[in-house]
Amino acid sequence: MPNDKTASKHSRQLLFSEAIAQPKAMTAQTASQGHTSLPVDQPALDATDRIVQEIASVGRRLVAMDLKITDLTLASSSIRADIAGFRETANNLDQRLSAVEDHIATTPDQEEELKSLRAKLTELEDRSRRDNVRFFGIPEQKEGSDIKTFLSSLLTNHFGIEFSPPPEFQRVHRIGPSHKASANKPSPIIACFLRHEQARQVISTAKARQPISLDGHEIRVAADFSRLTNDRRRAFLALRPQIRSLDIKYGLFEPAQRVAGGPVALGPGPVPLPLPPPSSFLDHNIYSGPVPSPSRHFMHPFMHPHD
Repeated sequence: MPNDKTASKHSRQLLFSEAIAQPKAMTAQTASQGHTSLPVDQPALDATDRIVQEIASVGRRLVAMDLKITDLTLASSSIRADIAGFRETANNLDQRLSAVEDHIATTPDQEEELKSLRAKLTELEDRSRRDNVRFFGIPEQKEGSDIKTFLSSLLTNHFGIEFSPPPEFQRVHRIGPSHKASANKPSPIIACFLRHEQARQVISTAKARQPISLDGHEIRVAADFSRLTNDRRRAFLALRPQIRSLDIKYGLFEPAQRVAGGPVALGPGPVPLPLPPPSSFLDHNIYSGPVPSPSRHFMHPFMHPHD
């Protein structure tokens, strides 16, 4: 009997240890010993399993959150670097904008200075050409091999000018390539006189004796000006027929600009402009001569290259 009691006690201890260590492995009874097992609280075990599973799920979520936080930290560092770059770019743009504003502030003064320099350069170029005379309409090859002798003979025989002393030239030549010239439109001849007075005498005589012809070809003479001055003079070509159609006398000093009646006609190409009333030109500050009659229009000489 004592042995049976000892075995029974040992069995109960073993079953209790197994129930604590492995609650899911406990059986309802131990058939070999003939004893009943301890009662098992199955709902408590299920709740414990759920808690363990939830803790594991929370752990997995925490790991995922840690990874996302790491990614966000890296992205935040990249954004900070981009923001720093944007700030540097903005600072550079601000400095450049300040430089542009400073440049714009000085632009009007520079424009005025540039206009003044252009005007002076044009005047210097016109004055350097004051001894030049252009001859139009002289047939090609008519001058032969000695163009200076030919021109001197032309001025004496056809223009009727008696020079004293005889005309002397620094240079005489045709303008432009000869292959573009034609019988109907020969290349002009430009002559640089040694004496300015002789050049002016040729121009004034040609105007007084028009038309002048050579072998059936009309010869025209003009002073030599810079391109800018020629463009300004050309701007008045469209006005002349209008003035003549109104039977109005006018004067044009080279180069000239309109001083009343709308915008100034400057720039390349003919610019048709409406004619102002005659009274708008009666300005003593513009015209220094006697008070003109209302039937005359005057063009104000703002720069005369031959003064």
